[in-house]
Amino acid sequence: MNWQPILGSFLDHLRVEKRYSPETLRTYRWQLETALNTLALSADSLRALKRHHLQDYLTGQHRAGKSPRSIALSAASLRSFLKWAKSNALIDDDPTPGLRTPKPDKRLPATLDADAVTQLVEIAPDEPLSLRDRAMLELFYSAGLRLSEVAGLRWLDLDLAEGAVRVLGKGGKTRIVPVGGPALEALHALGASGPAPHDPVFGNGRGGALSPRAIQKRVAHWAKQQGLWQRVHPHLLRHSFASHVLESSGDLRGVQEMLGHQNIATTQVYTHLNFQHLSEVYDKAHPRAKRVRG
Repeated sequence: MNWQPILGSFLDHLRVEKRYSPETLRTYRWQLETALNTLALSADSLRALKRHHLQDYLTGQHRAGKSPRSIALSAASLRSFLKWAKSNALIDDDPTPGLRTPKPDKRLPATLDADAVTQLVEIAPDEPLSLRDRAMLELFYSAGLRLSEVAGLRWLDLDLAEGAVRVLGKGGKTRIVPVGGPALEALHALGASGPAPHDPVFGNGRGGALSPRAIQKRVAHWAKQQGLWQRVHPHLLRHSFASHVLESSGDLRGVQEMLGHQNIATTQVYTHLNFQHLSEVYDKAHPRAKRVRG
């Protein structure tokens, strides 16, 4: 099965038309290369692929000990790829409808509590990069931005007077998110030298923007430096933002819009986090809170 040129065209479609991030493209490439290398042993062309070939592949992943989430990613990648192949007349029928995957584990996203966030972001200005990195950490938590969104920020995307940031999210969709006082203060300090509008907000010192990987390393560096025991990464700050805003406001729709979730079901996981918090408060505070838990 000579699938490499077709896979290249599909990834170009995701990059140019869907405007997917480099991280997402790498995930698609890895998932599809792994799947198609195995499927080539059963079918000699894309047109020869049947649903039972795909189901056997996913079942094999399950037997090999892959997690339900990993198998679901494989299935989603194959669905997207083969739907595109059908729309471009590269196959006659889409074999993916009816594919079964293991039920995913219901794992709640981890978060930092408010005290831990404060401990993380309150960096003393005694390192050359502390000004930049504090502004970056404050913005992650203040606006709940994705890693790719922070990496792509330019100064023209910030409205410091109005306290807002304009970001380009998944699928090329733009949204405007409010930015809190401590983050605005840190950004004002970072921009005191008068950068040009198209300059990256978080630069690498060589005229370019910090890469997503470099940002991850800086976040991990400060977590260790500030004495946090928990593994801290940009998405953890996004989860913490969502949980804390929902906990205080109860406004699920507002949190959905700020996070840039297309489907509110994606945001609803934070309602479970909120209930956990309320349950803990109840158990500690109510005189007759000793309930039997099933």
